[in-house]
Amino acid sequence: MSRLPSVAAPLDAEERRGKPAVVCYPVETLPVADMDLMERARGTLEKVDEVIVPPRDARSFRVPQGHFFRIVSIEGAQVGDLNLWNADDLSERFFSGKTRALHATHVTTGDRLWSTLPYLRPMATITHDTLGWYGWDRDGSGVHDVIGTRCDPYTNRLLSGGDYHHCCHSNLTRALAAEKHLSVTEAEPHIHDVLNVFMCTGFTQDTHQYFMKASPVRPGDFIEFFAEIDLLGALSACPGGDCSATHSSDAAACYPLKVEILRADPQILDGWAPPSRNAYPRTHR
Repeated sequence: MSRLPSVAAPLDAEERRGKPAVVCYPVETLPVADMDLMERARGTLEKVDEVIVPPRDARSFRVPQGHFFRIVSIEGAQVGDLNLWNADDLSERFFSGKTRALHATHVTTGDRLWSTLPYLRPMATITHDTLGWYGWDRDGSGVHDVIGTRCDPYTNRLLSGGDYHHCCHSNLTRALAAEKHLSVTEAEPHIHDVLNVFMCTGFTQDTHQYFMKASPVRPGDFIEFFAEIDLLGALSACPGGDCSATHSSDAAACYPLKVEILRADPQILDGWAPPSRNAYPRTHR
């Protein structure tokens, strides 16, 4: 896409461009997870449930607070789109934008998934990531992004003129509708921007457009989370497969994903408490 300037640069253009970058949200006072406690708990994990997410579809799952859950690659390179809600209140849901602002464009072990305003508290903490070695590649891309919104049938119609009903947005809508006994029309407003699990993404260096490339995930890889509150989740096995070429179609090879729910020895978590909702009094004055 062309980004040619429409006006001549002023004489002090380089001075203006040369101002120092300032981190928007200094996080030195941000509450951090007790990773030592969670690591001890990880040593006692016992699987209590699992859900298989079929290719080009989504499934819901529940995780009690203080439990762990894993998203696991089981057959082939496959990315997933994750939504999370407070299991008792759909108005509190994952806030990808604030998670990105507080952590980074891509998340890994030690980062937390934050909920929407006015709650703004950790919903889950990433406790293990077998792709944590990937870091940043020569294209500037990383894994597990909180920048992409999810593939959806509206954008697909806008760009292609056709309808495709297995975009992640639609998959997540059907999964939530089935879980909560809602119509898809009622469920759809609760679907939100996702954590793109296993997806390898970045921004092009010339036009700064969002790009995807083949995910480095392989069978046996997983990302693991500690549930800070009672969670309802939904995961879509993206129709893009490993997202190396396309999405929103049946062209890519796609594979199932597995969600495992795990329980730790409760004695290790004795004294741990879920995070409180944000203390701002909502006076706005």
